[in-house]
Amino acid sequence: MRCFFVSDIHGSIGRYNALFNHIQKEKPDAVFIGGDLFSFRLFKEQDPDEFMELNLFQKMAHVRQQTEKHIRFFVILGNDDPRKYEHLFQEADSNGLFEYVHEKTVSFNDLSVTGYSYVPPTPFQLKDWERYDVSTYVDLGSVSPEKGFRTIDVDLDIIQNSTISKDLDELSKDIPMDRSIFLFHSPPYDTNLDRAALDGKMIDHAPLDVHIGSIAIKRFIEHKQPFLTLHGHVHESTRLTGQWKQHIGKTLSFNAAYDGTDLVLIDFDTDHLNDAKRLILPVDD
Repeated sequence: MRCFFVSDIHGSIGRYNALFNHIQKEKPDAVFIGGDLFSFRLFKEQDPDEFMELNLFQKMAHVRQQTEKHIRFFVILGNDDPRKYEHLFQEADSNGLFEYVHEKTVSFNDLSVTGYSYVPPTPFQLKDWERYDVSTYVDLGSVSPEKGFRTIDVDLDIIQNSTISKDLDELSKDIPMDRSIFLFHSPPYDTNLDRAALDGKMIDHAPLDVHIGSIAIKRFIEHKQPFLTLHGHVHESTRLTGQWKQHIGKTLSFNAAYDGTDLVLIDFDTDHLNDAKRLILPVDD
């Protein structure tokens, strides 16, 4: 099955246009969208509900109307997406427009797709999609999930006691790993996919870790060996490492985040993963 994967569109109308123009031209079997769909400028320039309706939901519907092929869309949100708007995606899922797969597993022909939006603690203040990783340890320079702000109310006990590690243990129960695709926002820790531009940066004379991915996700991939994992979040990683994919044991992992102005799209076939291509689609914003 031919698939596209994009992530970190960050409210760019040009990137949305480039994505759906390419989908309409190539007609893949499925499109995976890995979070960070909003931009904070939306809150000053346009109502976020209206923005998503015009640039994501209507474009998906238009593609469906223009082709006889049933293209499936798998979507999660990311750490820059306010959770107060999650209901828009849940409603669109209920209406059959796409499949919102955060903490959910759905079948995809002979494969399964599971989504997961949470990332380990970051230096940013919005904490809707942040969670402790493997313990309550927080990296130097990052802000605890118990601080910052959230756009929805969450019980303090959940914030204090939830971890990405525990979530993945629960999510992966009863899933055949060798036929599973995991759509993450965070990349795995200490890989070619999570390298941040923090070289030489220090706080109180202590160096910052240049790898900012999830230890829990890395351990999950190492131990469970899913068929394929998809990641975003760290925009500059490919530029710094020269790599956008990595084998972790038998698992192949892709990163679609990008620190340029155009849109990166990973074009892959589930029958020939090693032949995947990374395309940079020009954007007129």
